[in-house]
Amino acid sequence: MHVICRHVWMFVERKCRDHPCAKGHRARSELRYNSSMATLRFHIVPNAKIDKVAGEHGGAIKIKLRAPAMEAKANASLRCFLADQLNISKRAIILEHGHRSRKKVIRIDGMSEEDVRSRLLGTL
Repeated sequence: MHVICRHVWMFVERKCRDHPCAKGHRARSELRYNSSMATLRFHIVPNAKIDKVAGEHGGAIKIKLRAPAMEAKANASLRCFLADQLNISKRAIILEHGHRSRKKVIRIDGMSEEDVRSRLLGTL
């Protein structure tokens, strides 16, 4: 979690949602102990003909995207594609690792790992 000012630490520890520095942040305990949160590995193939889930690649979910792999267009396209496929908001999809790589680790809030895998891989 990035500290914006000294008041954010107070927010994190006390879960104070009223402080002006708290906008957009969650309490640390909510992030750690939230049971409906999935962290998954994805393998992205940019410049594909269509956007689609293409199965698995070494334990990661393989996704083909039409967007090019430059200027973070593929990352934005991936978030939109996952939000569409999972019927959730783009805000619930957080790119944890792999901003410049084909191998990405993505956290999806509000869903379990089993739910995400069944929705994405169940249509194959």
